[in-house]
Parts: sequence; C-alpha cells; structure tokens
Amino acid sequence: MGGTGDNNGTVTTGGHVLLLAYPAQGHINPILQFAKRLASKGLKTTLATTVYLSNNMHLSSKDCKVGIETFSDGFDQTGPAGAETGVVYLRVFKQLGSQTLANIIRKYDNTNNPITCLVCDSIIPWGLDVGRELGLVTASFFTQTCSVSSIFYHIKQGNLSVPVEESTAAVCHLPGLPQLALQDFPSCVVVLEPTPPTSLNILLGQFSNIEKADWLLFNTFDQLESQVLQWMGDLWRVRTIGPTTPSMYLDKRVEGDTENSLNMFKPSDVSYYIKWLNTKETGSVLYISFGSIAELGKEQMEEVIWGIKQSDKDFIWVVREKEQSKLPTNLFSVDDDDEMMMMMMVNKKKQGLLVPWCSQLEVLGHEAIGCFLTHCGWNSTMEALSLGVPMVAMPQIWDQFTNAKFVEDVWGVGIRAKINDGDNKGGIVTREELEWCIREVMDEDKKGMRKFKKNASLWRELAKDAVGVGGSSDLNIEEFVASIS
Repeated sequence: MGGTGDNNGTVTTGGHVLLLAYPAQGHINPILQFAKRLASKGLKTTLATTVYLSNNMHLSSKDCKVGIETFSDGFDQTGPAGAETGVVYLRVFKQLGSQTLANIIRKYDNTNNPITCLVCDSIIPWGLDVGRELGLVTASFFTQTCSVSSIFYHIKQGNLSVPVEESTAAVCHLPGLPQLALQDFPSCVVVLEPTPPTSLNILLGQFSNIEKADWLLFNTFDQLESQVLQWMGDLWRVRTIGPTTPSMYLDKRVEGDTENSLNMFKPSDVSYYIKWLNTKETGSVLYISFGSIAELGKEQMEEVIWGIKQSDKDFIWVVREKEQSKLPTNLFSVDDDDEMMMMMMVNKKKQGLLVPWCSQLEVLGHEAIGCFLTHCGWNSTMEALSLGVPMVAMPQIWDQFTNAKFVEDVWGVGIRAKINDGDNKGGIVTREELEWCIREVMDEDKKGMRKFKKNASLWRELAKDAVGVGGSSDLNIEEFVASIS
C-alpha cells in the first residue's frame, strides 16, 4: 500500500474525503472529477485505487489537489484479468480490499487531516461497511442514471421479475419513468447471463446495504431526470452532483480541470487530429466511439464502415488496437503523417481518421463535430449533453439501451439506430439504417437536424447552469461539503 495522499502539502480547514472507485475507466473518471469539485471547495480529497490500475493507467499530472492512495485487490500484476474467474476476483477484492482500505483510513488517524468521509462506488457496497465500522460519514456514488438505478431497485425489491419479457414490459409502469418497451431495459435484465457473478448480480448488489449510506450521489442533474428523482427522494437522501464533465467545458470554476485525467489507453497525438478537424467546416464531421469495453462483431463493424462511407461524411473513429483486425484492409491504411492512426480514402480524399484512442472531450468540443455515433455509455452520453452534440445512439450492453431511449424520446437530442431483426439484444444495425440516421442528424435539409441541434444546445446550457454558482448540483455539493466540514 502506498500513495501520495499528502501531495498538496496543505492542511485543510474542512474534512478529508476518501473516494473509492471500481477499477474501470468508466467508474474512476466521474469519481475523480467529483473529487476535484470537492477539493475546489476546500476539502482535502484522496482517491483510492488498485495497485494494478495505478501502474497501468495514464494519469494527468494536473491533479495535484487530489491525493492518490493505492491498495491491493490481490491482483497487483494482472488486474481482474489475472483472476481465474470473475467470482474469484470479486471475492478476493472484497476480502483483501476491505482490509487494505481500512489500513489507508487508519493511516490518517493521527495526522492533521484524518479521513472523515468515505465515498464509495455503488458497486462496491462493502466499502460502506468499512466506513461505518470506522465511524465515517458514508456516501454511495452511482455512475449510472437515476432511471437505470430505479429499474435495478425494483428488481431487487421483487417488483419486477427477470428476465423481463415483452408481455411484462407492455404493462410495466415504473414510478417516474416513461413507458419502456423491451428494447429499453438494460440488456442484463432481458438476457440473463448463465453463470455468476452476473452483471445483474453486481448491479442489484448496489442496494444490498444501501441503508448504511448517509448520502446517495448521482452523476446527473435535477432537470435531466426530475420525475424519477422526485420518487427516489422520498426513499433516500439523494443528491445530484453532475455533470462531472471537466469544469473547463462547463462553469470554468475549477482551476486546472481541463480533462478527464485517467485513461486505460494512451491517447493518440491530439495535435494531429485536432489539426485535421481544424480544416473541416462547422458541424460537418461525425465522431464515432463505442467506449472502452464494447466489442463489435466483424459483420457489425463492416456495416458501420459502409454506413459512414455511404453517408459521405468526414469522420473520426476510435477503434481500439485489438479491434482493428476486424477492419477491411482494402479500405484503410496507415496514415503517412502519423503511424499511430489509420485513414480511409474515398475517391482520393481522406474521408476519415481512425485512432486507437483520443481525448474525447477535445473532439466533442470542437466546432467541426456535428454528430456523435455512440454506444450510449453514461459518461459519453453526459459529455455529449454537456457539450451540446446531437447523437446517433447505437447501444451495445447494459444500461446503454435505457440511455438510448432517453436520448431519442425524452431529451430529444438524437436518433436511435434500429436493429434489423427487431430484437434489441441480437442482430445488427445495417449500413442503410446507419446512413439514414447519420443524415437525419447532420444534413441541413432534414427537419430533425434542426430539432436535435436546438435541444442539444438547450441541455448544454442546463448542464452549465446545474454546476454553476447556485445551480442545483452546485447547491447539493455545497450541502454535502457543509455536512462533513
């Protein structure tokens, strides 16, 4: 166990918050961003992360106000992939992690900044047990939407049976949510995984000891999910603290907060693809990313390629290195200007760039971007909302299907690409469907384009307002800070 918990060399007058995130990029970044917000309001903040993750993720040096403590999950050299099964990893993580987490907390007991609050990722419920045993204020941090969380809660309570079937969905009316079709439910409640620990088991576990949390914190904002928030507020002390998008893109009040600071993959040279974007007209480029986990089948990859080719839009596409073998070699070649990137030439014109990873916020924030073809992971969806970018939703796994429902039908900021066989959890999105969706969102002569752009701009302003001075999320964070100072 080691760390840089005192790396800012200051004694704060408020409390000291230790934040624990599940070791995955989609969980660490929003919690780290929340830590930056707390630090900007006078609290000392320390992020606890596993040894493996600390050694293998690319951490920005700009985070001097957030300390880092490492602890062992039992797989310091390999991470979760080194465990025989997922069951083994989670069991060892809980057993060893509980001990090493407690050791971190005790280490600060006789310092000028003892830890007074523990913020735990909601899918690490045992963290709440550790915090309570050591007399700390505890908070459960949800990296998914309130709407998705409410679905899992109703299943946990026995109000909704799994697997959810079409006949059930048709008559299911959950408090605070719009009517959901079968295709709108998280994939793990429609198609059950055969062996534990299933994703569903882990997600239901978020509510296993929720009574031990003094606070429930959500990376969303009040106006985005107002109805379900009202229902949840009657059950728990729920507070929205989002968007956790870096401050530079919203209220600009957190000094140095210009980027998501942890990456599992090393980004390509940002100057090159930004230079390429600078040559494009406003709103003319399609950005494509399916996140850090989802894997497209070879057939689906080919349909995406032909869909964007037929749309005739310039594009920048994130294709992780291990996914690039699925690309047809006759369409893509290594870029002469940057060997880390690939390009697609159409009629001797460089129509698109492929990058193994990129600074997503810098790309989404560029004026040339007119649409985001996205898997609808919550962090990506929130970033697009925060930056006012319309979307084509192409969900792949888990909560992404519910997020896609809201993108199209609730927030009105894009179109959901339809599966060719009508089965949301199987089949593929065809090239014709993708071309149509892209054109509907990007072409000036399409009525939908103006609506999506207008709504996206509206949500961008509401996101800024939420974290701005006196905004709903800002007031919630102030309340949280006051309770532990």
